[in-house]
Amino acid sequence: MIELNDNKKERGNSDLPAKTGYVIELISLTSLFFMWGFITSLNDILIPYFKNAFELNFTQAMLIQFCFFGAYFVMSLPAGKLVSFIGFKKGIVTGLVLASIGCLLFYPSAALTAYPLFLLSLFILASGVTLLQVSANPFVTVLGSPQTASARLVTTQAFNSLGTTLGPLFGALLLFATSEADSGIESVKTPYLLLAGTLLFLALFFSKLRLPDFGKSTPHLNTPNANKGAWHYRHLKLGAIGIFVYVGAEVAIGSFLVSFIQSAGITGITETQAATYVSYYWGGAMVGRFIGALVMQKVRANRLLSFNALMACVLIVITLSSDGNIAIWSLLLVGVFNSIMFPTIFSLSLHGLGNATSQGSGILCLAIVGGAIVPLAQGMLADSLGLQPAFIIPVLCYLYILYYGLSGYTPSRPQRTDRTCLDSMEKQ
Repeated sequence: MIELNDNKKERGNSDLPAKTGYVIELISLTSLFFMWGFITSLNDILIPYFKNAFELNFTQAMLIQFCFFGAYFVMSLPAGKLVSFIGFKKGIVTGLVLASIGCLLFYPSAALTAYPLFLLSLFILASGVTLLQVSANPFVTVLGSPQTASARLVTTQAFNSLGTTLGPLFGALLLFATSEADSGIESVKTPYLLLAGTLLFLALFFSKLRLPDFGKSTPHLNTPNANKGAWHYRHLKLGAIGIFVYVGAEVAIGSFLVSFIQSAGITGITETQAATYVSYYWGGAMVGRFIGALVMQKVRANRLLSFNALMACVLIVITLSSDGNIAIWSLLLVGVFNSIMFPTIFSLSLHGLGNATSQGSGILCLAIVGGAIVPLAQGMLADSLGLQPAFIIPVLCYLYILYYGLSGYTPSRPQRTDRTCLDSMEKQ
């Protein structure tokens, strides 16, 4: 629930224009988007690494994503309630500390060579990331004009993609390169200890940083439908489904990339080389987000979302019907069109929620559980029908996003003031 007071105590001049008033705050928040992108994409390297180390099938290996993204399902609503009491800033600091604890637990997990303990560590790590998401995403949307919320969130998400691009390279270097010389599980310790230290440093930094006191519950807030719960908004509920299928499709593709590249008929590729291809997938999303932030100044957010969803469907169909380099690069190019989907669905879904924004953010982060369910379903299909045919599941996901961009994003019966803001936002 967003506190939209004038914030004079936090800033010397509350009348500072929104477009220039929160530059330092937005730069600081961008570092968080980078970090959780970096952490999340490391799972794409952990999957083939643990699959070999523990001799797992695809379904068992996908438990990594199931436990990581399952934390969003378990923790998002409690996180939303917590943030409504303590605000965005304290929510960020708490999330960073919790995520660092999850990283530290990788050390005893490796010492005991226990796959279930690794899964628990990932769950705790993801619980911290969930709290970061619930705090930081809506924080970005309120730090400035509502008319540019989508473009602003797309820009910060571009740095999230920078993290997802560098994460696989970091993981391939410290996991596969080491494990090829040492068959043990010990090489997982170093990267996660480094991550734990970085997260603790960020927690200290944000605890000292002066940020606007947004995010706390303000029942007196005078906004349209201020007393209306987030679950009453049709476009939010449809948007939550959109987040579910988008994250599910994006994570499923990334999770299977290393295995797919090694099975696509191109010989001589080691796991380390195949792992580097994952960075092309996430790097495409990074480039696409920078481009998308510019395009959305001229093109309506929902229209760009629909176009990108259609292109993702076309590219995966090409992957399903081909092999070799064509199949691989078609799949990698999906990352470019994934670029603006999450921030666009997120901002369109939160539009007009007013005092229910924190609750709405929690609901949307709850839907990130799609990253647990969809890859697991694709893993089961891959075990039964084969790896390549299993990519039909992401196609179905993108078809729903196409629907949401065409009509699902529209509020059912918006107030006149909401309608004016929506029209303004759509004209970005």
